[in-house]
Amino acid sequence: MSGHPGDRFVDPVPQAGEEADEGQVEAALRPRRLAEFPGQARVRDQLALVLEAARQRGSSPDHILLSGPPGLGKTTLAMIVAAELSAPIRVTSGPAIQHAGDLASILSSLTEGEVLFLDEIHRMARPAEEMLYLAMEDFRVDIVVGKGPGATAIPLELAPFTVVGATTRSGLLPAPLRDRFGFTGHLDFYRTGELRAIVARSAGLLGVSATREGISEIARRSRGTPRIANRLLRRVRDWAQVHGSGTVDLEAARQALDLFDVDPRGLDRLDRAVLDALCVRFGGGPVGVSTLAVAVGEEPDTVETVAEPFLVREGFVVRTPRGRVAAPAAFAHLGLPVPEGIAGTVPGRARLGGEMLPFGDDDGPEAP
Repeated sequence: MSGHPGDRFVDPVPQAGEEADEGQVEAALRPRRLAEFPGQARVRDQLALVLEAARQRGSSPDHILLSGPPGLGKTTLAMIVAAELSAPIRVTSGPAIQHAGDLASILSSLTEGEVLFLDEIHRMARPAEEMLYLAMEDFRVDIVVGKGPGATAIPLELAPFTVVGATTRSGLLPAPLRDRFGFTGHLDFYRTGELRAIVARSAGLLGVSATREGISEIARRSRGTPRIANRLLRRVRDWAQVHGSGTVDLEAARQALDLFDVDPRGLDRLDRAVLDALCVRFGGGPVGVSTLAVAVGEEPDTVETVAEPFLVREGFVVRTPRGRVAAPAAFAHLGLPVPEGIAGTVPGRARLGGEMLPFGDDDGPEAP
């Protein structure tokens, strides 16, 4: 397969003694085909149908949008789409495309049937988005030559291609762009059983000796996220190599994960900081996400996209129109008594001193 500038290919698993950074290892652990992709059965089956129909027609498939929290496999699926189509893939991201000219340069160099993977597509600049509308629908772009009244738009025909967009914030995509995707797949957090299979596969690829109990402990603390599961496996492997017998067993998993501040429910330092601020500093809330982010020393986007989805899913935090509210499970997890007025109340109606009081409601209206 011939390469293009910006192409990214998956390297084989590094052999013993070879230097490899974390990014290379992550890439090497990715499944190569849909049949190897664990979990996400609904999205996988839908995507398989879209790709097989395109193959039978001998044409490029509809544009594909993949949404969901970070680390669930959106980039991996984009690579798999290209592999299943036996097509080259061009990889870029929304923040890297700040001008329409940047996008025009990429689009004009695509070959027929090529896959264009746009990560964080919701962060593209507006002029580039507007150019992408036309390119996705009509496979052409208008190149503007000159300025002012004498400016001329020259249409440039493009070879048929497939856009695979990935986003953690699908709600931020403009409706005209979202409507141009023929297939949208939402990736959900993984079940513990699916994560066990992923950790076992990764251990085999890395040549790590692991017991069933050690694998289960890692899977249970991985927040339903394969990327985290693979990262924790490598850290437990390090602990077993330095302090243990070299085998990833239950004792090695518990000791290593405790060392790296991953508790038995999978909460890490940021998660516990968010819960501590919400429960202790703000009495359970409601509190706006910006105020909550300042309290834990992080950016609001980090709190909203990294910590919050897992905390909401696990029943620790409730999102309400007035802000974030701690659920009784959050107080219990921190070993704190549940304040009067929190347990059994309607979410968003936490009380402090008997008075309805939102903390730092500086985010404006939020969807429940």
